[in-house]
Amino acid sequence: MLEKDLSLTDTAAQRRDARRAATTRRLLDAAWELSHERGLTGWTLRDLAATVGMRAPSLYEYVDSKNALYDALFADGYTRLLERAGEIVVSEDPRLAVRQIAKLFMDFAVEDPARFQLLFLRTIPGFEPSPESYALAVQSLDLLVDALGRAGIHGGREVDLWTAMITGLASQQVSNDPGGSRWSDLVDTAVDRFLQAR
Repeated sequence: MLEKDLSLTDTAAQRRDARRAATTRRLLDAAWELSHERGLTGWTLRDLAATVGMRAPSLYEYVDSKNALYDALFADGYTRLLERAGEIVVSEDPRLAVRQIAKLFMDFAVEDPARFQLLFLRTIPGFEPSPESYALAVQSLDLLVDALGRAGIHGGREVDLWTAMITGLASQQVSNDPGGSRWSDLVDTAVDRFLQAR
């Protein structure tokens, strides 16, 4: 009888965890949608609660502040970037691999300007990602450092130059030609020039 009771308790806990995960996903999706419509700071937690049909006090069972929600969005964004990186077959040719990574980043950046701002531009005053969320950003950067290393590019200054170049192109694309390709079309040229200079 005790074994049966324990398995029922485990099943109930699993259902509760699944419901909580589904609600959290719904909140993140709604927060991204509000960010697309109104900008990252143009909505409140009360707006978020109303969007998902929840009373505002109930929202605090999932996030205790807007910065905590931004942290969850930051982690969600980098999780998506890492998933996207895991979906591509990276070329054995190190230079082609660097091009692939640049294109992957550019496509990821320009497809969602709100996510780009949160992950790469630090546009929210007072927001700092938690160590757990920031670890996902570091993991993403490690993939880049590894690819650059295989192409013979080493050192922090080189990585800084690379990130400034590619993030700059993405920023120009998002800011000055949303939906177009003016700066996206420059990625291969920029990468080739960067590699030739080394």
